Amino acid sequence: MIKIDTAYIAKRIKLAIDKISCEVEPACRQALRDACEREENPTAKFALGVMNDNIDLAIAEHRPVCQDTGMTVVFLEIGKEVILVGKLLQDAIDEAIEEAYVTLRKSVLDPVTRINTKTNTPAVVHTSYAEGENIKVEIMLKGFGSENMSKVYLLNPAQGLEEAKRLIVETAAVAGSNPCPPVILGVGLGGTLEKAALMSKHALFRKVGSSNPDMQLDMLEKQLLSEINALGIGAQGFGGKTSALGVFIEKYPTHISSLPVAVNVLCHCARSDEFIIEGRKEGEICKL
Repeated sequence: MIKIDTAYIAKRIKLAIDKISCEVEPACRQALRDACEREENPTAKFALGVMNDNIDLAIAEHRPVCQDTGMTVVFLEIGKEVILVGKLLQDAIDEAIEEAYVTLRKSVLDPVTRINTKTNTPAVVHTSYAEGENIKVEIMLKGFGSENMSKVYLLNPAQGLEEAKRLIVETAAVAGSNPCPPVILGVGLGGTLEKAALMSKHALFRKVGSSNPDMQLDMLEKQLLSEINALGIGAQGFGGKTSALGVFIEKYPTHISSLPVAVNVLCHCARSDEFIIEGRKEGEICKL
């Protein structure tokens, strides 16, 4: 068994926030450059150029890439040989976020009173377990211009996959310019209402340009991406070839009487990172 102090996990998360608040995920950044090069619509090309300039300046000056500094979402896959010691995991992560957001806009508040927590906490933390002695950390700063455009549908199974596909494309169409396109769509198919939504969020950690290992889903992703780009929404809603950079799907078995479909929308500022805390190398000495 390997002991890892939750304070060490929090320290790594703080470093990740410092980085990704000012940087777009590299594969997404390259996709935006490529989209700008092939764009023929002059207004859309200008918009893409501004996006790329903004990303470059944010990195060069270590400034937030977007004024919406987001809400922190963390997925942790914890090896069963790991023993967590120290503070409760949620408390340690929230303390790290509070430190990381000292110079960032704080947007998290109570949903009833609308009073700001003034720390950008709590984080939304999802944990799962796996074999081994490592911890996989996936972290995202999720803005809500895009989050607000997300949808969950509970379909009658008789409506089938064709209706699910139509609704996924419709979600992008209705969102229009609101989520600062070109967007990335995470899709969850199956499970229950909350499982579909969770998969749709986790799917957004896929790298732009990557292929789904499930050949059937890979074909479906490519088809949906083509149909969404054919909508002509384009960069910031100015038209053109690129309305979306990727569609990523995760699936899970579901009940015979339902077909849950969740679509999580991500703007062009894909602020995410992932890393492994290696228990054998970093464990036992992770006390701070």
